[in-house]
Amino acid sequence: MGYGDIDITGSQGYSTPHIDRMSKNGIFFSHYYAPQAVCSASRAGLLTGCYPNRIGFSGAINHSSKIGINNQEETIAEILKTKGYRTAIFGKWHLGCQSQFLPLQNGFDEFYGIPYSHDMWPYHPTNKNFYPPLPLINGNDIIETNPDNSQFTTAFTEKSIDFIKRNKSTPFFIYLAHPLPHVPLAVSDNFRNKSEQGLYGDVMMEIDWSIGELVKTLEELNLDKNTLLILTSDNGPWINYGNHAGSTGGLREGKGTSFEGGQRVPCLMQWKGTIPEGLVCNKMVSGIDILPTLANIAGAKLPERKIDGVNILELMKGNTDVTPRKKFLYYYRKNSLEAVTNGEWKLVFPHPGRSYEDFVPGKDGMPGEVYENRAFDRELFDLRRDPGERYNLINSNPEIVEELEKIANEAREDLGDDITGHEGKNRRPPGKL
Repeated sequence: MGYGDIDITGSQGYSTPHIDRMSKNGIFFSHYYAPQAVCSASRAGLLTGCYPNRIGFSGAINHSSKIGINNQEETIAEILKTKGYRTAIFGKWHLGCQSQFLPLQNGFDEFYGIPYSHDMWPYHPTNKNFYPPLPLINGNDIIETNPDNSQFTTAFTEKSIDFIKRNKSTPFFIYLAHPLPHVPLAVSDNFRNKSEQGLYGDVMMEIDWSIGELVKTLEELNLDKNTLLILTSDNGPWINYGNHAGSTGGLREGKGTSFEGGQRVPCLMQWKGTIPEGLVCNKMVSGIDILPTLANIAGAKLPERKIDGVNILELMKGNTDVTPRKKFLYYYRKNSLEAVTNGEWKLVFPHPGRSYEDFVPGKDGMPGEVYENRAFDRELFDLRRDPGERYNLINSNPEIVEELEKIANEAREDLGDDITGHEGKNRRPPGKL
């Protein structure tokens, strides 16, 4: 889901009224960054509060990967279970598909979903012979292969609602990780051909319906004043899929890049009685901030191992005098520091990478031509005035460059950087078979 895929950021050809209602009843973070610009790594950061490369994650893993989340890392689910929470994940996991890496071994009481992206299956449009049948898993058991992905959004929503009803008298945590709008797109009969934006718009309308059903359930059970609801995305749109991709809302590039279109995504939160209504927060936050924030709310201890997230509860409550996140690091590929920001200025380092500019996009589920691999130059952007990263100000702001270089050098000592040859002192390995 891209930055421009919901009403409040300018979606076209369809409406997201339930998500819009979330923004009116809560807070919209306009400068929220996914931990990395691709699936597995982003989810690893969200669930552990760490930059993905700190815990050995980069890119997207698949059925053949021999790694997964290390059982020494503490997930949000494990943190909340220390305070008596019931925990569940419904949807896409993508942090290791072997048994030792699955959700039930990492703090979740229930899991119903798929172990990795649903494009990793035998019907892939350009790579049919690489992937085995896609498993649908309940707990630790495969119950079906190649499930009907048009039923994903409905099924995972219904599972979430059932979990809420069964646990209405106890604290609970649900990680509802909808596989869609990732390709291949599919939608239930109730939403087919409903939008003016084709299948992608239909999918977004069904996701919006899902949000509405969850909110309605919480309200009917009188749980809405005691429940924090968070909506966000793992990365920006996969633009080379053309009309089956989302919108960056004018941000540069998309998924798999360290430009704003790859990592800056929507984030909305609703918690009646705690989060004031109709807030827009322009302070920088990230998915790695979710774990320490939820731990603070629950009164739970933070992990003993070093994490990178910060507590953003005061921002959620509308306190604009605080700035809990002072920097964000854009790591990609195996361990390449491609950019840094202090929330206002962003310094991009020379690096090779994909670009969606000047290419022919795909259509109707087929990807476009191979992304153009470019050598990006050193660039400086004023993100407040130029969120689309169009105007390189590198030559006119030496003091700002020096400040951002200091942030980068500290990061290289801590986490390393393949581009400059730094190993990093505090990286930890993923789980391995």
